Amino acid sequence: MNLYRSHTCGALTKANIGETVRLSGWVHRKRDHGGLLFIDLRDNAGLTQLVFDPDRAVAFGHAEKVRSEYVIKVDGKVVARADGTTNPNLATGEIEIAVESLEVLSEAQDLPLPVFGEPDYPEETRLTYRFLDLRRETLHKNILLRSKIIAAARRRMTDAGFNEFQTPILTASSPEGARDFLVPSRVHPGKFYALPQAPQQFKQLIMVAGFDKYFQVAPCFRDEDARADRSPGEFYQLDVEMSFVDQDDVFAAIEPVLHGLFEEFANGRTVSSYPFPRIAYADSMRKYGNDKPDLRNPIEMSNATHIFAGSGFKVFAGMIEKDPKVEVWAIPAPGGGSRTFCDRMNSWAQGEGQPGLGYIFWRSENGVLEGAGPLAKNIGPERTEQIRTELGLKDGDAVFFVAGLPKNFASFAGLARTRIGKDLNLIEEGIFKFCWIVDFPMFEYNEDEKRVDFSHNPFSMPQGGLDALNNQDPLTINAYQYDIVCNGIELSSGAIRNHKPEIMYKAFEIAGYAASVVEEKFGGMLNAFKFGAPPHGGLAPGIDRMVMLLAGVENLREVTMFPMNQQAQDLLMQAPSQVEAKQLKELHIRVVPPLEKKA
Repeated sequence: MNLYRSHTCGALTKANIGETVRLSGWVHRKRDHGGLLFIDLRDNAGLTQLVFDPDRAVAFGHAEKVRSEYVIKVDGKVVARADGTTNPNLATGEIEIAVESLEVLSEAQDLPLPVFGEPDYPEETRLTYRFLDLRRETLHKNILLRSKIIAAARRRMTDAGFNEFQTPILTASSPEGARDFLVPSRVHPGKFYALPQAPQQFKQLIMVAGFDKYFQVAPCFRDEDARADRSPGEFYQLDVEMSFVDQDDVFAAIEPVLHGLFEEFANGRTVSSYPFPRIAYADSMRKYGNDKPDLRNPIEMSNATHIFAGSGFKVFAGMIEKDPKVEVWAIPAPGGGSRTFCDRMNSWAQGEGQPGLGYIFWRSENGVLEGAGPLAKNIGPERTEQIRTELGLKDGDAVFFVAGLPKNFASFAGLARTRIGKDLNLIEEGIFKFCWIVDFPMFEYNEDEKRVDFSHNPFSMPQGGLDALNNQDPLTINAYQYDIVCNGIELSSGAIRNHKPEIMYKAFEIAGYAASVVEEKFGGMLNAFKFGAPPHGGLAPGIDRMVMLLAGVENLREVTMFPMNQQAQDLLMQAPSQVEAKQLKELHIRVVPPLEKKA
């Protein structure tokens, strides 16, 4: 018999009754039932109930002394549980171990947070004692789920003909994207490596090197602030690149992988079939107020500017007359047709820093359907009925309005759409709905620096190629860029890459980068393109976000083994930390403390 166990704590069933076994694990819970002691023993595989009888005095005496989270080894016989005491929720719920001997392998001090029961605890405590937090059932299951999802993703990518390659961790700093984490060089004083924000350039070089299909579960490093769906510091992505493909080929390759992966771990939930819907970026912003729409919410916004132009509602009509770029958007609210709900939404909008939300709702009075609310009175029954007809609204429905320049209010309109959908229980449950967002603008105007800049990935192929760059207004050029979105969560950005040096020079020139800068920052990739580069493209779905969706949680810390806190600190390992003066001297670095802010 193995020194510590013959079985795991999740393996024993009725088929093992009568066998003598050995188990090791943690004391999950201890209970005294009228002379008999019961211990739930836990290991990575599950729970097994142990029973201690006073007739076996030595084992019983040891059991009386153990406490929660002691690590113990027991020998005993598998017996059937008494009638009425089985636990159908446990794989081992029909048996228990009549313990004959117990050995304490490791004692546990008083716990700073309990493992059994999983009550809420402050984040600081949970992260400082993450090794205990990870013993708790829900988090432990999430981390095991993460491992299975990654293994399944690798299997599916390999089955689809992709090869896994590892790219460097120490690389050069890049001017695009978020801030780099810099690593000083000891042997090259004053010079720095950077941790990769993504393996972008390397995976493109892999294509130039002739490896047709690449993937990697890649670590990425970005010095940016934390969010619920973004870990500070580091994260992992399923990095993918393909040669001799256009946008449709990339979609056709990745859709079966994502669909199959989500189906495998859906746990009773439905996964939308592929091909996934494709929504142009401009349409997504107008219909949903953002570029990562949650399609479980059926609400679609529409343009109602023509209804209010020249109307009796002077606030909107005056804005439209003053500036032709002003628009009024309508946000339908099926089932929201009560003054109470409309007033609640108006108050919510004010809490978001907005002046409020105009609204109309419909109700039947003596068998006659009429619009109600201040806006209905101002614009009159004819325009009110026009709104209802165009939006397909009925008795008991409402519609809310936002007005101004779309670039200024689109985000708020999207929040309002989400709020309405949640409050009216319109969100479809138990389903994963995917979509592609396509036709992203290649460039945008940087208001702070008063110049044209890249709006997304600078390595993307502009639609129309060099001709478009030479002859079109840059702000009208779209790129072969795309995002994959699931339930309102952006899983990945991707693109068909710009593989021609002359197009790259021109694109960066429009964004204000001289040819010398392009050659300095991207010389390796640029030079590679001069020696025969295939058309190629790819994407990189976020591992953490996929696991978060499949685990049904809303924070990445619940699916990440050792996360940092909101201030990008590792409370368990006490990082970042100061280093010795000797280390700084070897790296030719001197620390300059930040200036104290004046009161």
